Amino acid sequence: MTSPQNTRIAEVSRKTRETSIELRLNLDGTGEVSAITGIGFLDHMIDALGRHGRLDIDLKVTGDLEVDDHHTAEDCAIVLGTAIDQALGERRGITRFGDACAPLDEALVRAVLDLSGRPWPEVHLDFTREALGGLATENIPHFFRSLAIAGRFCLHLDLLRGENDHHKAEAAFKALAVALRSAIRLDGTGTIPSTKGAL
Repeated sequence: MTSPQNTRIAEVSRKTRETSIELRLNLDGTGEVSAITGIGFLDHMIDALGRHGRLDIDLKVTGDLEVDDHHTAEDCAIVLGTAIDQALGERRGITRFGDACAPLDEALVRAVLDLSGRPWPEVHLDFTREALGGLATENIPHFFRSLAIAGRFCLHLDLLRGENDHHKAEAAFKALAVALRSAIRLDGTGTIPSTKGAL
């Protein structure tokens, strides 16, 4: 079997009239992250995703932030999801399922995912503030939904408790990271984990 370090890497470029994005993703990394999106809070969250998921992420974005943060957040998620999908290839030999709970002080978030090839996002985080830094809180669930759709996986992300919106958001990214790390782990079989024989 080919070494995963040689195969589970994806490079994705996406250019529209709204954003220009370059991404290199290594699923078998050490958590080295460089995220430059123009939105400090989004950079912080992508850093948490990479570090706790042990993903190497090199992300550079130029977006129409003079309009607002929506296009940049959405397109970053689309590109990250696309890269995850590409790096997984046939999804041969992966664990497939992953779940994790992550706390940050009073906040607790549960992430459950299935790298099924069938996108289905259920995201319930119950933010109360309008924005965190330069990122509208409405765009945080939208980021997760766009990520799951582009990545072709089923994601359930639920706030179990919490009061501080920063803590809720960071716990959500960390929970997803740990669950994803479990789901992408290679089990040594080299088989596709599905009764259908394809994901």
